[in-house]
Amino acid sequence: MRVMQFAGHALPLLALLLLAGCQRGMPPVAFHADGRPPKLSDWHVVEVRDGRLQLNDGVVPYDLNTPLFTDYAHKLRTVWMPKGTTAKYQPTDTLDFPVGTVISKTFYYPRAADGKFGDVARNDDYSRDFAGQGLDMANVRLIETRILVHRKDGWAAIPYVWNDAQTEATLARTGAVLPLALVGTDNAREDFNYVVPDESQCQSCHAQDWIDRKVHPIGPKARHINKDYHYADGSANQLEHLAKLGYLSGLPALAEVPRDANWEDTRATLDARARAYLDINCGHCHNANGAANTTGLTLDAGTPEDRHLGICKPPTAAGQGTGDHFFDIVPGQPDESILPYRLSSKEPGVMMPELGRSTVHREGVALIKAWIAAQPGSCVAIH
Repeated sequence: MRVMQFAGHALPLLALLLLAGCQRGMPPVAFHADGRPPKLSDWHVVEVRDGRLQLNDGVVPYDLNTPLFTDYAHKLRTVWMPKGTTAKYQPTDTLDFPVGTVISKTFYYPRAADGKFGDVARNDDYSRDFAGQGLDMANVRLIETRILVHRKDGWAAIPYVWNDAQTEATLARTGAVLPLALVGTDNAREDFNYVVPDESQCQSCHAQDWIDRKVHPIGPKARHINKDYHYADGSANQLEHLAKLGYLSGLPALAEVPRDANWEDTRATLDARARAYLDINCGHCHNANGAANTTGLTLDAGTPEDRHLGICKPPTAAGQGTGDHFFDIVPGQPDESILPYRLSSKEPGVMMPELGRSTVHREGVALIKAWIAAQPGSCVAIH
């Protein structure tokens, strides 16, 4: 079984990792050195069989300490590498994956209790998602699977959207818009449009350097995946497990490896939780080389707690995105700060992040507001 932490509670999940032999009837994983295969099943990474979304041999699932928010979607992340290859450890950047690596991320929701196909549950409960060695199709609705494949000329992002029959996902180079309704535990409904990004939009977030604009994975950085995962053969640190499988080389002692906090783990400090949330949700653009580098606002893990982080920093441009506020962060005053204002908006030109959501992450906004409210100081005194 597997354990994930949500709101301070450990939730058991049945193991996904297959250590011996391919799934019955599933051909080996296929690395496509070029082109855009028309079907997700052309990759043989994950496929629906026997009422489950199953992982192929050598396809390793992983989690992040703090995940990127996407309209409350649940996510199944996997990595596969060709036999005899290995990723190289990087202390700050994404692990250095070899050519041939295939990373997948499947977005799905628990089905709402009313059984309507367009209704999906808003919750952090993964306990009913899995059955045997895969996602239980009786309890979940698959939305999309994104493939990141490392080819000789760099990484390529390829989106696939699942059909209504939940049997196959097909290529969606121009993206898609899916009308859904989030249903809370109190049965409150929130209608929204789930937006599958097109290939060019994938680049806007995954471009690690905005000068060369080459696509790179975001999640598999050491600090994001430095956590325990309960595999079929027992609990292990994910980085050490990848090293044991031959998927990672150069891993130092874990005490030397950085680690982001779990944003929901109240045992961590408020500062650590908020910084981890901003790092994964905003830091891939708001960094020295990212798409938002001209704003002067940097939100990745290495940013010092000064104006670079937005404390008493005026915006580089006025307009509707400021909400008539003067500073990105006003210590002790979240309602006077631009950062939570933009996180709380769904309006184009105001909302942040600009892509990847059509709803407001209420719990995430509450965390950032609490973090700002706890900050000492005054912009009047500093400015």
